Amino acid sequence: WPAFSAVTAALWNGMLHGELLPVIGSSLWRMLRGYLLGSAIGITVGLAIALVRPVRLTLEPAVELLRPVPITAVIPPLIFLLGLGDSLKVFCVALAAFFPVALNTISGVTGIEPIYGQVARTFGIPRFAALRRVILPASLPFILAGLRTSLGLALVVTVIAEMIAGQDGVGYYLLSMEYAVRAPEMYAAIILLALVAYALNRGFVWWESRLIHWARTREAAGGRA
Repeated sequence: WPAFSAVTAALWNGMLHGELLPVIGSSLWRMLRGYLLGSAIGITVGLAIALVRPVRLTLEPAVELLRPVPITAVIPPLIFLLGLGDSLKVFCVALAAFFPVALNTISGVTGIEPIYGQVARTFGIPRFAALRRVILPASLPFILAGLRTSLGLALVVTVIAEMIAGQDGVGYYLLSMEYAVRAPEMYAAIILLALVAYALNRGFVWWESRLIHWARTREAAGGRA
């Protein structure tokens, strides 16, 4: 175990001389692309499963069958299909982000009180308008919970994919420092990764609190009651 002062010095030097920033930046760029892709598909598929019965009968069993499969188990066969480039990492991150978002979207939509849909039909609101103005706002807290869960998974899967099949990024950097027996640099990268993960989570919480402030206000009012 290196001294904490040595780890701090390695972190400072890595940040100062630009060794760590490109490493963490490339990982975040891969993570962001996979996260956005998986989240968008997850919301779309979740809405389709929850609202369209034929789609639910077709896709829900497949989602439940594939959901427990660890991402690390599918990376080796995916190498034969996607190679070792960014496509592999982005696909793995998207796959990891997809399931929490899709399942939370399904739970949010199916958990909406029926009175909301009845009122929309009473006022003659078109189906697409009801989706945009009734269903999505009512299920948004569930969707955001899935997005927050997927955010942490996306970062973890990015690092794992870079460790297994990477040529750059923080995962590859961690293994390189391990093989080179440069423990201070390795732990410095871990500390930086933890700080980035914390910042991402806090940033998402901040954005969530402003996007659905009405839900938080309602929860607080219900608690006082």
